[in-house]
Amino acid sequence: MAHPHPHADVQTTTRRMALALVITLGFVFIEAAAGLIANSLALLTDAAHNLTDVIALALSWYAVRLTLRPANSGRTFGYHRAGILIALFNSTTLVLIALSIFYEAYQRLLNPPEVQGGLMTVVAALAFIVNLGTALLVKPGSDHDLNQRSAFIHLAGDALSTLGALVAGVLIMLTGWMILDPLVSVFIGLLIVWNAWLIIRESVEILLEGTPRDIDVEVMVKDIQQVPGVRGVHDLHVWSITQNMRALSAHVLVDDEPLCVGAGIQRGINAMLQQRYNIAHATLQLECIGCEPDMLYCELNSINHGKRLMDDAS
Repeated sequence: MAHPHPHADVQTTTRRMALALVITLGFVFIEAAAGLIANSLALLTDAAHNLTDVIALALSWYAVRLTLRPANSGRTFGYHRAGILIALFNSTTLVLIALSIFYEAYQRLLNPPEVQGGLMTVVAALAFIVNLGTALLVKPGSDHDLNQRSAFIHLAGDALSTLGALVAGVLIMLTGWMILDPLVSVFIGLLIVWNAWLIIRESVEILLEGTPRDIDVEVMVKDIQQVPGVRGVHDLHVWSITQNMRALSAHVLVDDEPLCVGAGIQRGINAMLQQRYNIAHATLQLECIGCEPDMLYCELNSINHGKRLMDDAS
């Protein structure tokens, strides 16, 4: 079984997150005060979203540090899935915030209040710079870590939403159309929901131990069978521990060979899985021809049912 454990520069990641957290928290107070003075829902909406960014960054920072804890008898895979739980929590809170934004925007669409477009524009421009800068701070590593990606999407979504508020402020100054303020808020809310849904979907798939989307199991089986010495594969399971950490277990049919030959077959399969599918944790059980079942995938329900029948008989 292959067990490489590559570690990213966690200290650098946590420093970046901590810096982004401090900057974002400081700007929350500035933007909220400006939103109250300008009577701008778009600015208040963005300040609320920035506050959730502070919480998201704090949780993501903690999750990154938590994954460094070693595996133990109670957590044999370690604490790697802490980041998945944090990502799911962060994205769920985004949906709840978006719902409150939609409600307030609806009220303002019915009766648009007066908005100070000039102040709204200045603060939105400053917010865009801050959000874009903090998003770039936490971006490294976000492509391969769902927890970091949830934090990055929080901040990147804020950058886009403040850009929308900036455009709305300019248009309000030029046209006097106060209705643009709640319309921008609706756009921000839709953007939040869409990005949150992407994170929720992937988090749930990982927690349900679904097969990674980029893996074609039928092709994988054929690749395993191409390894010299392999005669068949069954009882196959492929799942993700985290977004960038995958695992596999399978029963592999081989000829009745010495143990050293079987070890060589395992090494060949592990090398292929690592190279083609980025699977570093592969548990392979070698079996001789003639003991294989008909099913490629293990029927756990059938196994549990059979166990219950045996317990009843005893």
